[in-house]
Amino acid sequence: MKKGLVLLLLISAGGRPLLAQKAPEGIWEGYDGEWLHVSQQLVALAEATPADKFSWRPAPGVRSTSEVYMHIAEANFYLLSITGPKMPADLKDGIEKSVTAKAEVISWLKRSLEAVKQAHLAVAPKDLQRKVHIADRDATVDGMYLRIIVHANEHMGQLIAYARMTGVVPPWSNN
Repeated sequence: MKKGLVLLLLISAGGRPLLAQKAPEGIWEGYDGEWLHVSQQLVALAEATPADKFSWRPAPGVRSTSEVYMHIAEANFYLLSITGPKMPADLKDGIEKSVTAKAEVISWLKRSLEAVKQAHLAVAPKDLQRKVHIADRDATVDGMYLRIIVHANEHMGQLIAYARMTGVVPPWSNN
């Protein structure tokens, strides 16, 4: 029994340094904090990726790095537009493939992330339950914001894989 208790104490003490580490900014702070977190990571990864890697794609017919970032930006604006804000007038069809330069891609990405941030900060809590319609179903404004953040995180994982395959270490990673 004593050996088991000692072992349990050693194991739990070994986990304490992990718990004592500072959590990344935004996590566990609700939607706005999580949006801040994924936004910072997306921008940091884009900025850390060399310009010549923006055209890289893992296989023919699969989105390139720049196309994934532009897909995120376009989706942010589109999904947000379902909740009320208008799509930017300069967001044209085919932008995912036509905007490929690193600086321009990052500009669109930042613009879309900020649009979502500002719209969510401005929405009244009661409006989150307002019904909207997308594709073949009814949803709520809250559901649309959830879809936006899930979509951004989904593609964050894809972009981390792309980065690793091209020798780019995510800036927040230790290795």
